[in-house]
Amino acid sequence: MVSYLLKITAEPENLTDLQPQGGCDDSNFTYCIKLKCRNCGELSEKLERNRSRSEKQRHRQSRSEVKVLSKGWNCLNDQWPRSGFEPVDFAFGSGWKVESVDGTKFDAVDLSGGDFAEYDEKGECPVMISNLRLRLEVVK
Repeated sequence: MVSYLLKITAEPENLTDLQPQGGCDDSNFTYCIKLKCRNCGELSEKLERNRSRSEKQRHRQSRSEVKVLSKGWNCLNDQWPRSGFEPVDFAFGSGWKVESVDGTKFDAVDLSGGDFAEYDEKGECPVMISNLRLRLEVVK
């Protein structure tokens, strides 16, 4: 079984501690990932919604439960992550939180536009996240 580590980098201005709204171990955070079928090489046309850790569905051909159930157009058999697909892209969406260097908390941050900008009234300074990047690494 192959697992992937999603590494996120950004250029913060007067901000720290970017993470999913419920924290880094939030079992309800949903990731939107573009997948590539290992069997036929096809890329998903849209971002697949990776179910949160608490959501699962039964795979009809086995006893296992899976988080994403999909198949490549050129494939005859269903495939599922960690065995038939590999992630190739990630969409930053809503549901993030961040804190200013002066302690102001910003909740429900939407990063789908690729950046975030606000004004920290407590710290009397602009705050911003820009240049969001990601890297997907295989974990052995």
